[in-house]
Amino acid sequence: MTDQNKEKYFEDTMYGTYADILFILFPFLVIFLLRIWNQEGIEILKQPDLSIAAAILAGLSLGKFVLGLVGDRDLGQYKERIVFFMALTLFLVLGPSLMIIIKIINDNEAAKFVVYAQPVLLTIAIALYSTSVSVHKIVERHDHNVDDELNQATKSETPPPLVIKTDD
Repeated sequence: MTDQNKEKYFEDTMYGTYADILFILFPFLVIFLLRIWNQEGIEILKQPDLSIAAAILAGLSLGKFVLGLVGDRDLGQYKERIVFFMALTLFLVLGPSLMIIIKIINDNEAAKFVVYAQPVLLTIAIALYSTSVSVHKIVERHDHNVDDELNQATKSETPPPLVIKTDD
């Protein structure tokens, strides 16, 4: 793959990834705007909305990591890294965001640290989702490269000569 193709591939992956993130965050943006309209101010950050968005992104990240993990047996050297990112997603984003959601819903009063923790969780979730998409795309690209190599190998072989038997 040439440098120009690699750059184009990276750019396409980046746009696709951030389109996914924007699509996921769009309903939360609408809720955010409605809360501002209702003059709820800082109360926006005391609601579980950002943690819900972080949990959604974390779940999608785990799915992409699993696809990367089981997608190709030739990527054995990366399996430990993929499992590490899965554990990181569970430990840093999914667990804390679910705890915050449950705590806010049960208590109806958020702790002060939630105002700071939720945006951080969402930022980490976005970063991990971007990483998971990259892992999934690497596996996908690796599979296509193997298929291309097989196709080129079969095309380069000369077909056997056609033999026509006649009874003389």
